[in-house]
Amino acid sequence: MTSSHPEPVPCQWFSWLAAALDRRSAPRLASLFVGAALARGQRTVTTWIRAAGLSGRFRSCYIAVAAVGKRADRIARRLLTEVVAPLAAGPGRLTLALDDTPTRRYGPHLQGAGIHHNPPPGPAGSPYVYGHVFVVLALLVKHQAWGVIALPLPSRLYVRKKDLPAIGTKHRPAFRTKLELAVELLRWAKPRLDLLSRPIWVVADGAYAKKEFLKPANALGMTVISRLRKDAALRTVPGPRPVGRRGRPRIYGERTIDLAKRAGQKRGWSRGAFDIYDGKEVKRYKTFLATWRPAGGVIRVVLVDEPTGWRAYFCTDTSANVADILGTIADRFSLEITFREVKEVIGAGKQQVRFVHASVGSFHVCLWTFTLTEAWAWERSEAELVDRSDSPWDSPTRRPSHADKRRAWRREILAGEILAIMRAGPTGAEIQAAADRLLSLAA
Repeated sequence: MTSSHPEPVPCQWFSWLAAALDRRSAPRLASLFVGAALARGQRTVTTWIRAAGLSGRFRSCYIAVAAVGKRADRIARRLLTEVVAPLAAGPGRLTLALDDTPTRRYGPHLQGAGIHHNPPPGPAGSPYVYGHVFVVLALLVKHQAWGVIALPLPSRLYVRKKDLPAIGTKHRPAFRTKLELAVELLRWAKPRLDLLSRPIWVVADGAYAKKEFLKPANALGMTVISRLRKDAALRTVPGPRPVGRRGRPRIYGERTIDLAKRAGQKRGWSRGAFDIYDGKEVKRYKTFLATWRPAGGVIRVVLVDEPTGWRAYFCTDTSANVADILGTIADRFSLEITFREVKEVIGAGKQQVRFVHASVGSFHVCLWTFTLTEAWAWERSEAELVDRSDSPWDSPTRRPSHADKRRAWRREILAGEILAIMRAGPTGAEIQAAADRLLSLAA
C-alpha cells in the first residue's frame, strides 16, 4: 500500500505533471513517477508498479502509461513551464538540441518496432538494432559547476513505412520521416519558448541538415547549427546588383565553393582558444560566408582542423562568431550523455510493453524522470548528493553522476515517507507496512 501522508515537496512535481491526464489516471501516473524514481533492477513497468505500491491496480497503471503516450505533449508543456524554464532563466539565447536514439527491444508482436541503424554499436555490436527509434527534443541548460546538461522534453516515435501495417488501424500513426518529426517538435516548442522573449538556437546532428528541416526552422525564426557535409554544394555570396539590371537580386552566387580545396589551402587559417567540453582548447579554424540551397540563402561556414582531419560546420545566423558555433556544437554532446544515462541508469527500453502508446508513454516517463532528477539536484551541494568517504579510490573532484543524484533523491523520498509516518503517530501495522516497503525496495 502507498503512503497516505503528504508527499515531500519534490513529489509535487509528479502531481502537477499528472494533472494533464484524466482525473482517473492522474493519481496513478503521479505514483508511477515515484515508482520510476525508486525502481531498481530490471526497471520494467511492473517494477515501477511494485515500487509505487500499486500491485493491486496493475491493469489501471498500464492504462495510465498508455495515456501518457497519447498526452505526452500536454505533460511536456507542464514540465517545461514548471520545472525546466526556471533553470534556464537569465539573459542570452535558448539552445535546443535534436537527435534520434534507438532503444533495443525484443519480441515479435512489438508494435512500431523495426530494424534500424545502431549509431554506437561498440567493438562487438551489430550495425543494426531491433527496437524503437525516438526523435528527442531537449533544452540545453548550463549549471555553474556541472557544465551543460540536456534536459529532455517531448519526443516522437519514428516508425518505418514498412512497419506501419503491423499496427492496428485504430492506433496506427501516419508515416512521417525523422525530419518531419523534428519539425513537429520545433513547432511544439516555439510558442512555449516565445514567452521567455529570447532568441532560439537549434543544434542538431548532421543528418538533419537538409532543406526539409532547415527551411521550416528558418520560417519559425530559429537559428540552426549543425555539421556540414564535405561535399556540400556551396556557392559564393552574390555581389551587389549591377546598376540598371532589372529583376530580383540574386540569392546564390555564380561561383561554386569546394570545401576540400578551401581546407587544403594553407592561407586563411587562424588560431583561437575556445571554451568547449568543460575546458579551453586551442583550435585551428577558417570561417567564411557562403550560400546554400537547403538553407535558403547565406550561411556562415566554419572549418576546423582536427587531429583526425578537417570538419565543417555551419550556422544560419551569419552574425554568429566562431566561439558560439563551436561551443554550441560541443554542447550537443550533452544530449548523447543524456541518452546513455536514460538507458543505462533509468532503464529506457526495458519496460516490456507491447502496444505503441504504452511504448511511447513508458519512454517519456524515463525521459522526464531524468529531467526531474536533474532539476531536483540543481541547487544542491555535492555533499548532499554523494558521499565518497567509503570510496577513497574515487576522485574527490569528480562531479556527481546522474546515478549519484538519483540515489540521493531516492533517499530523500523514502526519508520523507518515514518522517510523515512518524509525525502522525504510527500504529504497529503502519510501521510494519513501511518496513516491508523498504525491504522490498532494497531487495
